Amino acid sequence: MEEKKKRTFHRKEKNKDEVQENNIKSEEIEENEKKDQEEDSPVREIIVEKKVGFNYLEVILIMIITLIIGGFLGGFVNQFMAKTTKNESVTVSHEFQEFLDTYEDIKENYYEEIDEGEMLSAGIKGMIEYLGDKYSVYMDEDETEDFNEQVEGKYVGIGTEIMQLEDGSVIVSNPFEDSPAAKAGLQAGDVIIRVNDIDVTEMSSSEVSDLIKKSTDSKVNITVRRDDEEKTFTVERETIEIESVDSSVFDVNQKKVGYIYISIFAANTYQQFERALETLEDEGIDSLVIDVRSNSGGYLDCVTEIASLFLGNGKVVYQLDTKGIVEKVYDQTKAQRDYPIAVLINSSSASASEILAAALKESYGADVVGVNSYGKGTVQRAYQLENGATVKYTIQKWLTPDGNWINEVGVEPTLRVEMNTEYYQNPSDETDNQLQEALKKVAE
Repeated sequence: MEEKKKRTFHRKEKNKDEVQENNIKSEEIEENEKKDQEEDSPVREIIVEKKVGFNYLEVILIMIITLIIGGFLGGFVNQFMAKTTKNESVTVSHEFQEFLDTYEDIKENYYEEIDEGEMLSAGIKGMIEYLGDKYSVYMDEDETEDFNEQVEGKYVGIGTEIMQLEDGSVIVSNPFEDSPAAKAGLQAGDVIIRVNDIDVTEMSSSEVSDLIKKSTDSKVNITVRRDDEEKTFTVERETIEIESVDSSVFDVNQKKVGYIYISIFAANTYQQFERALETLEDEGIDSLVIDVRSNSGGYLDCVTEIASLFLGNGKVVYQLDTKGIVEKVYDQTKAQRDYPIAVLINSSSASASEILAAALKESYGADVVGVNSYGKGTVQRAYQLENGATVKYTIQKWLTPDGNWINEVGVEPTLRVEMNTEYYQNPSDETDNQLQEALKKVAE
């Protein structure tokens, strides 16, 4: 558990080592790593757009029109939105009027007091559940906050991971470099015992995290136990940018191979990726490996921009199918590369990760190394309500440049490589056989 974790493939390795240090058997670790390939991610989305500030009735009308009336009344939605802004009356459909009448009747005549906001939330949840789509969900305020942190790539906090040990104590596990936590003097291994004079020794790591992140003060006092001594640090709470891109260079067959890992396609990932790519190219790389293993997705515009760094003007990045109407999305930039590229995927590479892998495979000629990806071929739209909750539902299918729908199938690798068991027992670049095969492939 953590205040905020940099989500990277190699970060998972470090976390695993930390758990090993706390006497958890290596066999259990290996099993957990394998299960991670199968479990649902908290993101696993392609968000085409995210809008903020809709009230309940606006969202209810949008959903009812989507479910009952269909796309031809889209203009009516805009008219409704404009008129409600001006507090003018509107004429609504028969179905929506029934919804409003039922709401008003229950509000006025139910024998106990009700919370109007919660009742409207229940109505929205019911419409979402009707869809029967696991990617269409209603997220409450706390879930929305977590979701936003991931897809926006930033959060307000002190910049450290925290984790809970088997004995229940919560420790600082990794203060990020140059973060407020590191500057204040917090160190890995510090046991957190108080936050702003509140005893946290019986709290979970998530509860401690909430105390730090949701403090109303710009500074937070954190008392830790270090070497049997109590120390108190005053730490500034700042906006922390989450690093979603990591890069390095490998020397293979007397060639320089660039390596870029993308943990999520957040709002700031493209800028991080572009900087990393330029740095690698300044170092004279001959080829590139892009690793999106366990990357659960993110923003559609972000993956479009990253793919467009490579394909060339006029190449198809992907296609969108909106109720049977298919539109090709083209690379409209002047950017283009021609060196060998391999994309690393696994069964937890989902959504936007699959778009990137498919685009580079079919429109660039890149190799795809690993195993079939997760297989999510739909796109979502997110609406954040005024109360802080979010409604998210599927609006489109996406297809590969060649018109393939990979839903529940995944992107097929050009070079199939299963991760070997040695990696789980001793994770490193050397034991990562998928990475080694990708490096060899682009350095041929």
